[in-house]
Amino acid sequence: MTIHLVASVSPKRSRPAPARDLYRSAWFLEARRYVEAQGGPWFILSARHGLVAPQQTLAPYNQTLNGPPIATRRAWAALVQAQMDQLMPEADRVVVLAGLMYRELLMNYLMRRYSSVEIPMEGMGIGQQLRWLSRCNGLSPVEQVSP
Repeated sequence: MTIHLVASVSPKRSRPAPARDLYRSAWFLEARRYVEAQGGPWFILSARHGLVAPQQTLAPYNQTLNGPPIATRRAWAALVQAQMDQLMPEADRVVVLAGLMYRELLMNYLMRRYSSVEIPMEGMGIGQQLRWLSRCNGLSPVEQVSP
């Protein structure tokens, strides 16, 4: 079994929604389409909430891991690892669709826990990532969706 981890990305809806519907960027919509087509479990990496199940309802928030000091990011990573221990099922493979700030402090943990950890879009810019996701989805990139 494969588990996918997807970074949360702004913009967000203006009202509470299931996490899979809260994030409205073209990138997130393509990433969601991609992981849902794979058919396995997936989770969202949220700067505010840590590890989030797609069906978990969240209120909109404005927080990112791009900017806080390393101590804050280490505390976030410790929270996420504890949540992973509780929420993520056993699997052979984890695919991470997240930027460096969201994954760097989780990689050692993931590599200890799972036999295969993949970052298929590593080193790509946002535009390249969106094109990669769109090609994988067999679709043209989605347009920005209004809240």
